[in-house]
Amino acid sequence: MAADSASSINLTHHFLIAMPGLQDESFARSVVYLCEHSERGALGLVINKPSDISLSTLFEKVDLPLNRADLTETPVFQGGPVQTERGFVLHEPMLAVDGSEPDSEGESAYASTMSIAGGLEMTTSKDVLEALSTGNGPRKVLVSLGYSAWGEGQLESELAENSWLTVGADPAVIFDTPIGERYDRALALLGLQSWTLSPEAGHA
Repeated sequence: MAADSASSINLTHHFLIAMPGLQDESFARSVVYLCEHSERGALGLVINKPSDISLSTLFEKVDLPLNRADLTETPVFQGGPVQTERGFVLHEPMLAVDGSEPDSEGESAYASTMSIAGGLEMTTSKDVLEALSTGNGPRKVLVSLGYSAWGEGQLESELAENSWLTVGADPAVIFDTPIGERYDRALALLGLQSWTLSPEAGHA
């Protein structure tokens, strides 16, 4: 039955916006970008919970320089409670050398990349960090340690319990919005403001 309910909804390339009643430490007042959602479950990255590690510090830890002045002070994010020692890089699709979009086969420039319906990519291989270290790589990136995951039917159950609001993702919220404003900006995509939400509120 869970699979049937899951098959009717696909929230890939959507934001999950935590309702006030969600008190879990990892997800309270969080915005999660869903990279994948199917009948088997869901995988996403929290985009508004920075860690105390900067990208420059992360690159030092992996013995790489960071020749991208625009990224040195950018924080590494706490993407979720699963595999918190592993890095995940959410980024714009890498353009070919001639500036064109990736080919129709969907091949990425990197060894281990998930192409997300909606236009973004999520890479877990070190080669994306190596590209950034040389001053190249994707123009807009969000780097996280750890990710968020839901098993079969689990996210659907949480949605039924009004733990989350959902809205189609806007990459500008991920890459161009100050971290402290991302929760409110995501709510604004629904025409809502945080002060209007009650912990007991139902679906918007």
